[in-house]
Amino acid sequence: MTFKPRITNTEQRITKRSMATALKNLSEYNQNKFTDISQKTFGIVVAEWHDDITSVLCQGAVDTLLKHGAKKENIYINTVPGSFELTLGAQFLALQEEIDAVICIGVVIKGDTKHDDYINNAVANGLTNVALKFNKPVSFGLVTTNTLEQALERAGGKHGNKGVEAAAAAIGMLSF
Repeated sequence: MTFKPRITNTEQRITKRSMATALKNLSEYNQNKFTDISQKTFGIVVAEWHDDITSVLCQGAVDTLLKHGAKKENIYINTVPGSFELTLGAQFLALQEEIDAVICIGVVIKGDTKHDDYINNAVANGLTNVALKFNKPVSFGLVTTNTLEQALERAGGKHGNKGVEAAAAAIGMLSF
């Protein structure tokens, strides 16, 4: 006799909410608990590699911050050569007392080697460590895809804009 667990309605709702990006628009988020960010200062670190995509992601982040009350003069944008350097760029910004949250924007597209595994893992771990070290929100706006087409779909295409998601995550954490 095989035991088959029963899935409750709650579990079904959780499963539907946590589906892959391929089934979700990154620009949709819950703003109900957002705090007033008019006096908050944001640092954005943008990778220059794939700048045709990262510039769109960055604009999505900036537009989201402005939409929710951030002042343009309180948004600082800095660039780094590639996604691997996002971690150190985030740390440089987090060191600044006046920066309340850091938003990191980059793109890593899978190629013929395993470089994407190493970079994605290093950036994820590095940004987590920066957030914990400085006790500040550091959001992960790294697009990690198999193809250029998938990256474009996450930069204002059919899946929304990962920059919007990263900014919303930063605001959400400031509201925590």
